[in-house]
Amino acid sequence: MTKFYADCQARIAADLISGTWPMVVVYSLSKGPARPGDLRRKIGGISQKVLTETLRRLEHNGIVERRRYAEAPPRVEYSLTEAGRDLLVPIEALGDWAAKHASTVLDAQESA
Repeated sequence: MTKFYADCQARIAADLISGTWPMVVVYSLSKGPARPGDLRRKIGGISQKVLTETLRRLEHNGIVERRRYAEAPPRVEYSLTEAGRDLLVPIEALGDWAAKHASTVLDAQESA
């Protein structure tokens, strides 16, 4: 059983998916490679700057890979690495949890 302490390896995963967009971007790539513009349209509500920053962070951490094609105009696609595909399992589990418990969380926030 993994224990969650300040210096444990489980923090790597928590740090990777923390924030509003990393899990959304990873999930958006679950159906296959996509260009940044396509991702932005699919996700909705994310600025180009934030999408670029999120993709760079995920690439830096080995979750997505960037493929640049030698074409004119230049074309770039992002896809999940093996680690990124494996990350879909806990992301989907967290989504299932949220679907089941979101109203409880929202009710608690409102009553606080």
